[in-house]
Amino acid sequence: MDKADIAAKVEKAIEALRPYLEADNGDMELVEITDDLVVKVKLLGACKTCSMSAMTLKGGLEESIKKTVPEITGVEAVEEIEIPVEKTELTHAD
Repeated sequence: MDKADIAAKVEKAIEALRPYLEADNGDMELVEITDDLVVKVKLLGACKTCSMSAMTLKGGLEESIKKTVPEITGVEAVEEIEIPVEKTELTHAD
């Protein structure tokens, strides 16, 4: 099974859980699947700050994904990556 097939099955597992997440004003999105088959997701909405999100991730999403795609070795939440903005000086034309 290649990564595209695995990603499609992971997306299907996330879709199955999405109504439960949305009921609590949260969501998740697939960020990547690593070479060692760890699924990385980004927590969205209320899931970002929920104290139960780690349990939901491990007990809900990881379990669901592993049932659908047994090759997956784990599921991890990743923080949003911030891209630094370079500061530039503004000059006025005289």
